[in-house]
Amino acid sequence: MSEERFGEFVLVRRHEEGRVAELALDRPKAMNAVSTEMARSLAAACTALGEDRDVRVVVLTSTHERAFCVGADLKERNSFSDADLVRQRPVTRGAYTGVLELPVPTVAAVHGFALGGGFELALACDLIVADGTAVVGLPEVSVGVIPGGGGTQLLPRRVGAARAAELIFTARRVEAREAAGLGLVDTLVEEGRDREEALALAARIAGNSPVGLRAAKRALRLGHGMDLRAGLEVEDAAWRSVAFSGDRAEGVAAFNEKRPPAWPGE
Repeated sequence: MSEERFGEFVLVRRHEEGRVAELALDRPKAMNAVSTEMARSLAAACTALGEDRDVRVVVLTSTHERAFCVGADLKERNSFSDADLVRQRPVTRGAYTGVLELPVPTVAAVHGFALGGGFELALACDLIVADGTAVVGLPEVSVGVIPGGGGTQLLPRRVGAARAAELIFTARRVEAREAAGLGLVDTLVEEGRDREEALALAARIAGNSPVGLRAAKRALRLGHGMDLRAGLEVEDAAWRSVAFSGDRAEGVAAFNEKRPPAWPGE
């Protein structure tokens, strides 16, 4: 396993011979509250991972024992002028969109508090694995703002418009079991096993075609919300991008020869 640091607060670990990248939030003294510096580092790490053709899956984790991420750094923001807040906005947006726009499948491993921007980082992932200590929510209206890391758009896509409205308007926190029942998280695991289970899931995903994984994610993301006819056109374009690839040829050959595929990744 290799490690690379992006600034002081973001760590990337590579597993499965580099096919799985663990993107670790590492600001334990502030329970991973997203400061301006941390946002810049997270965006930079996402850019690097998105350009790395060896990476097939990204797992978003936390090094803090009791929190995934508690959202924006409100202590930092308490000192901001209006002009400071305007200047910070594109920086923080870059962090959330960096995770959202990763071209490979992404899995969030959540334990403890995942609130506000912290939960939005998880929502930006394709799948969320949570342990029994997880507490999630978008409490922004309780401090005079609204979710600004994609929450008003990502949450209704996950649980529907009415349920998202209830959760955002009440600003309530949702504990792990209820969160799983509502579909706020996808897989509920035993306490302390979220990272382990998320990495195991990522390893299973990473065994598949890297070309196929990127195209499948593109079709899923672009087609969501379109009418069926338009969505099928998105799917067809994604299919055409893989149909004549080396990965497709290798996959068919490996199947017929009854052996594991050696994906060329192109």
